[in-house]
Amino acid sequence: MTDLSKPDPRAPEPIPLTVLTGFLGAGKTTLLNRMLRDPALADTVVIVNEFGEIGLDHLLIERIDEDMVLLGAGCLCCTVRGDLIATLEDLLLKRDNGRIQPFRRVVIETTGLADPAPILHALIYHPYLVIRYRLQGVVTVVDAVNGAATLDAHAEAVRQVAVADQIVVTKRDLAEDDGRALEARLRALNPTAPLHAAAVAPAELLGGLFGLDGKSDDVRAWLGEEAAREAHHGHDHAGHHHHGHHRHDVNRHDAAIRAFSLTSDVPVPRAAFEMFLDLLRSAHGPNLLRLKGLVALADAPDRPLVVHGVQHVIHAPVHLEAWPDADHRSRLVLILRDLDPAFVTRLWDAFLGRPRIDAPDAAALTHNPLAIPGG
Repeated sequence: MTDLSKPDPRAPEPIPLTVLTGFLGAGKTTLLNRMLRDPALADTVVIVNEFGEIGLDHLLIERIDEDMVLLGAGCLCCTVRGDLIATLEDLLLKRDNGRIQPFRRVVIETTGLADPAPILHALIYHPYLVIRYRLQGVVTVVDAVNGAATLDAHAEAVRQVAVADQIVVTKRDLAEDDGRALEARLRALNPTAPLHAAAVAPAELLGGLFGLDGKSDDVRAWLGEEAAREAHHGHDHAGHHHHGHHRHDVNRHDAAIRAFSLTSDVPVPRAAFEMFLDLLRSAHGPNLLRLKGLVALADAPDRPLVVHGVQHVIHAPVHLEAWPDADHRSRLVLILRDLDPAFVTRLWDAFLGRPRIDAPDAAALTHNPLAIPGG
């Protein structure tokens, strides 16, 4: 008779897994890119869940299949298509069958709007995943400039901090205060997680084993809610059990938050683009949760401009020496709150000189931005 109290010596060693989370624009991808250059993260699979229509956060070196690419650091990157459990199981199947290189570690980079509770519930309680993966910890990135306002406005940001094993505070050099108030708030939400500066060594963020000791009672309650939600969705109204995967949707968010993209097949005049950005930032900064993209300017179409913005902060754009892929269109991903994407699209078209019957008068809006519809 098999002794179930002893581990099966034939079972493979669990694969370390780290969840990297943080609200929109906090700097998760910047931190991840720096981590991937460290030898400690060699042979890593990065699972990316982007809230948006166009992925711009990584440079693709080689496409392996529809959902997986090879990164410049030699690591693999795959995309979540709704069900995190299915993605993790598919990775194991490909690894076990020799269809991808053996990987030693997994990092899940969540979308900035992710509630971490369903992710953690899947990793802690799924009967197969808990055998094959070992959840080492949650790393949460917090923006020193917008962190306090984000915690005020978004429950997801509060949860991201509360579940963290490590907290990385970014953009301290841009903050107007000394950061003590934000630090005190983070300590109140999570007394045990170490606070790090953005330059933290990757090795300090890895290792350990995720647990609930030292975390607030709210964290246990959130995981309990996930268990209840899964039990509810596991049975239909007639009481029949639904077999197959339950969706662990990491994109639960307020219906007022919407993501969309803007594109242009022709190069954009520099002055028009700068006015578009300035108007969007000055008139609608609080509702501009995230802006990122690549832009082909008319005076330098072969050197795309990398643009990043969070609310009222638009970081200094940087020119790349060349396009990272074959797509040379200008493309921006925007995540808005309480702002109609159709209005922003009309504004974009107006500045690009694309005539539309319902397009606003760009010159009038520039002189009187507070009169913009939808503001």
